[in-house]
Amino acid sequence: MDIQFTEEQELLRSSVQRLLRDQYDFDARRKIVASEEGFSRKQWESFAELGLLAAPISEEAGGLGGGLLSTMIIMQEFGRHLVVEPFVETVMLAGGLLERAGSEEQKQCFIPDIIAGKTIWALAWTEKASRFDLANVATIARRDGQDYILTGEKTAVIAAPWADYLIVSARTSGQRRDRGGVSLFVVDRRAAGIELRSFKTIDGRRAAEINLRDVKGELLGKGGEGVTALEACRDRAIGALCAEAVGGMAELNAATLEYSKTRKQFGVTIGSFQVLQHRMVDMFIAHQEALSLMQHLNLSLSNDEAGVSRLASGAKSKIGYAGKFIADQAVQLHGGMGMTDELNVGHYFKRISSINIQFGDPAFHVLRYAQLDAAA
Repeated sequence: MDIQFTEEQELLRSSVQRLLRDQYDFDARRKIVASEEGFSRKQWESFAELGLLAAPISEEAGGLGGGLLSTMIIMQEFGRHLVVEPFVETVMLAGGLLERAGSEEQKQCFIPDIIAGKTIWALAWTEKASRFDLANVATIARRDGQDYILTGEKTAVIAAPWADYLIVSARTSGQRRDRGGVSLFVVDRRAAGIELRSFKTIDGRRAAEINLRDVKGELLGKGGEGVTALEACRDRAIGALCAEAVGGMAELNAATLEYSKTRKQFGVTIGSFQVLQHRMVDMFIAHQEALSLMQHLNLSLSNDEAGVSRLASGAKSKIGYAGKFIADQAVQLHGGMGMTDELNVGHYFKRISSINIQFGDPAFHVLRYAQLDAAA
C-alpha cells in the first residue's frame, strides 16, 4: 500500500524532518534523556510552535484538523529520531479522549493548553496483574456530592512524572473485570492524596507507580462507559505507535546497510558475504510489509472503517514481530558495538521493545485478533 499524501501533508513531513534534523540529533537526544527532568520543555515548545500538538485535533476543538494521517507522519519522523517527549500520551491519548468524550466546558478548558504546549498529560489505566485488559480495574471512584473521590493504584504510567494532569480509569459500579462500570476522570497530578514513585524506563523515558488516596477527580464522559472510550483510544494509539516503530525500523535498516559497507572482516567488507546480504534483504522486506500494514491501519482509522479494531490488533502483532526481528538483526550485525550506549542501534532496539508492550504485546494481540475474527 502507498498513500498519496496531499501537499499540506508533505509540507508537514518536511517541516518535522527539518526541525528534528537541526535540533534533535542523537547526541542532543542523549543529553535530553540524561537531564534531570528527562525531556526537553524547549523542544516541547518548538513542537507547539510548529503546530504539531494541534495537527491531529479537529478544527472544531481548536486544532488544525489533520487527523490521524498527520499523526502518522509525525510519529514516523519521531521514531526515526527517538523522540522522548510525550506526544502520544498528551495529544493522542489525553487530547483524543478529551475531544471525543469531554464536555464542551472540558474541551474549552483543557484542549487549548495542550495545543499551546502549556500542559502535559498522562493516561493512568494499567494496574497490577491487569494484563492489558482495559476492564480489569480495581481502583474505586465514589460519589461525594458533585465530586468523585478516587482510591487505588496505577502502575507503569508513562509520562506521569512530567504530567500536569492525569486521566484515570476507576470503577464506579460492578466487579473487577466487568466491562461496564468503568469511568474516566481528570485528576490534577499535584492534588492532595497522590503519591508518585518515578522511574526510568528501558527506552530512556520516565514513568511512575501511582497511589491514589481519596483523590478528587472530575468525571470525563459518561459514567460507566470508560472501557468503550479506552478501546477506541487504544486503536488510535496503536496506529501512532506502529508508525513510530516503522520509522525506527527504517533507521535500523539504513544504519545496518551503511555499516556493512565499511566494516571489514577477513580483508573484505561484511556486506560482501552472501548470507548477510540475504539477512539484510529479509530486514528490508519486513520493514516494507510493516510500512504497508501501518499505512493501511491509519487510513482505515481515519475513515472509521468497520472492523478497524481487529485490524489494529493484527497490525500491532505483525509490526511488533517485524520490529523485533529487525532490531535483533541490526544489533547482531553490528556485533559488540550494537550493545553500546554510544551507538544509536541499541537505543532503537530498546524503544521498539518498549513499543511492543504498550497497549498489549504481539502475543496478546494475536489472541485478540483471533477472538474478534471468530466473533465476526
